[in-house]
Amino acid sequence: MHIAIIGAGVVGITTAYELAADGHQVTVFERHTAAAAETSFANAGVVAPGYVTPWAAPGMPGKVLRYLFKRHAPITLGWPLGVRDLAWMARWLRACRLDTYLANRARMQRLAFYSRERLHQLTQDLRLAYDRSDGYMVLLRSEQDARLVEPGLQVLQDAGVRFARLDAPAARLVEPALSPDMDFHGAIQLPDDEVGNCRQFCMLLKTEAQGLGVDFQFGSRIARIEAGPPVALRLADGSARSFDAVVCCAGLHSAQLLRPLGLRLPLAAVHGYSITATIREALNAPRSAVMDERYKVAISRLGLRVRVAGSAEIGGDPDRHREASVQTLYKVLHDWFPGAASMQAGVQVWKGARPMLPDGPPVLGHSGVPGIWLNLGHGSSGWALSCGSARVLADQIAGRTPAVDTEGLGIERLRR
Repeated sequence: MHIAIIGAGVVGITTAYELAADGHQVTVFERHTAAAAETSFANAGVVAPGYVTPWAAPGMPGKVLRYLFKRHAPITLGWPLGVRDLAWMARWLRACRLDTYLANRARMQRLAFYSRERLHQLTQDLRLAYDRSDGYMVLLRSEQDARLVEPGLQVLQDAGVRFARLDAPAARLVEPALSPDMDFHGAIQLPDDEVGNCRQFCMLLKTEAQGLGVDFQFGSRIARIEAGPPVALRLADGSARSFDAVVCCAGLHSAQLLRPLGLRLPLAAVHGYSITATIREALNAPRSAVMDERYKVAISRLGLRVRVAGSAEIGGDPDRHREASVQTLYKVLHDWFPGAASMQAGVQVWKGARPMLPDGPPVLGHSGVPGIWLNLGHGSSGWALSCGSARVLADQIAGRTPAVDTEGLGIERLRR
């Protein structure tokens, strides 16, 4: 089949590769002039399947309300809040029920563990050399933080994830550069998790996909999708192309394109921030990745750079940086690894939209409209879920049963 993909982030690129590997003729349309230019550009890079869980969870509404009154809050509301944001929040509240949360957590973690396997397979088979490190550690500032993570540890245990509870001295053996002035309770070490540069991976896999014949059309904005067969894509320049199938991997833009076809996806942009700087002294930088549990901020070692990423901002102006969110990143880096990075010049400050569905899991598979397939709504877990999602979709298009249970990942979930 001749298949079009809309979007060249990590989800679009992995999907293009898997479809081309199956023998399809693939064309990728991307409105930006380069790949991985939005959500995939400067994310934390953490791949920790046991920590891939829905935000819609029991107790979360109360936590969000308390965060509104804190300066260094991991979740914030931007102003103004649009009608779509408010509608998304209403559906999110309904999804915070325990039974809904447990079902969605199981769906996301099944996909996340499968995706990590596929990531490792691709990296090994294609010999992809991108900045990455093994291991992930959750830092606990206080005994209260340790109590709050305890239910999550049971989840890890149930999922068969290896982890270890460490006191502060043991944590310093894993990450010797942790500030000697930082008095903290301990940590949770996850030796099988990892961190990797998502954008570098995208660029390398794009090259591999091109080697399989994938045609990337950058600077191409899709104005309209016309259902088929065949499916027609109307471009903003007035031209049109016809395809046997179209896969939407363009986040919020996909939602706009699909609405005229009768597909209303409750996607919202949950913005995250990161700062990336050159390592000044390697001995003062982390060896891999850590997360500050209290502030939900990850600090990642990516080759010769360190990246600090966190925050979740709903609503507001997508082009305006919330200074308090950026300052939280600087604070957490200074608390744990003072002097690790050169902060005087050349610091990259990034804000990116993470297209998220209110209940957590992405939506994969056929849309119900002839010729239209979906692979979107991964939220903050796009890097962790992308390789598995792409393989699942390719198997579905081929009429094969995917290697992982896809119950609850189809569009029918959103129609209940």
